[in-house]
Amino acid sequence: MTTPRQLDLFSGAPESPPAPPDLELWTPLDPSGLSDRGLIAMIPRASQAEADLLARDAVRRGLASAIPALEALCRRFTGFGQDREVTEQVAALAALTELGANTGMGRKAAAEAVTRLLAAGSVSGPGMAKALNAAAALGCRLPPERMEPMLRDPDPAIRAAACRCARSSAGTIKVLVDLLTDLHPPVAHAAALALSHLGRTDGVGVLTRLLQTEPTAEIVAALAQVAGDDEIVRLGQTAMRHPDLAPAVVVALEDCEAPRAAIVASGLRRRMGLDG
Repeated sequence: MTTPRQLDLFSGAPESPPAPPDLELWTPLDPSGLSDRGLIAMIPRASQAEADLLARDAVRRGLASAIPALEALCRRFTGFGQDREVTEQVAALAALTELGANTGMGRKAAAEAVTRLLAAGSVSGPGMAKALNAAAALGCRLPPERMEPMLRDPDPAIRAAACRCARSSAGTIKVLVDLLTDLHPPVAHAAALALSHLGRTDGVGVLTRLLQTEPTAEIVAALAQVAGDDEIVRLGQTAMRHPDLAPAVVVALEDCEAPRAAIVASGLRRRMGLDG
């Protein structure tokens, strides 16, 4: 009986499958070859691979006129991003932030765009932290009824970012005070900073601890805004322990209205040679 010859499944097989024709012809987009008008026209319908390139080039050119297109790109993905950041929205928000910071009159337009996106719920999930950071950088004013749920969000990154956008209202201040005991330190720190910017002393204890353990110019400025005599002394001591922070301490104390702050600032200027 003749044994059937087993077919060689690999004989004659090509070394690798041919690439689909459309992939063979695809080349990366080069935005530098586009006119300003052409670049702006492409942004709202940009693919995932194109969005970052187009947004970055709009920033490079300083195109404040691209702000509506970037808003449209972000809005296009409303309802997406519950589990992960949407690449296109991240690119649009980064560009809106930079254009708002770098194009003068573009700041108002960028702030209004980000405010509309947040008010409409166009960004959700993990991407919300990026949107709130953009709002904080642009000085957006968000209504309390939108802010308070974000301050209570289960994601600590969103809670911390929301603190940086907080504006004075009874409900917002109550939530910020509650967040001073948040189990996630970055949230408690952000809440203390927000309260100081609102002229509230509730977060002084948190800021004083940070001044001891993680002193920064931001902590110095925030504490000086709500400092009593004890905090003014601690700020002076911080300048002595951390000479690199001394200029920030002096400026913060000079901006402080407490009479003792001016005395300590003057002493630091003389003692540390900061008079000129």
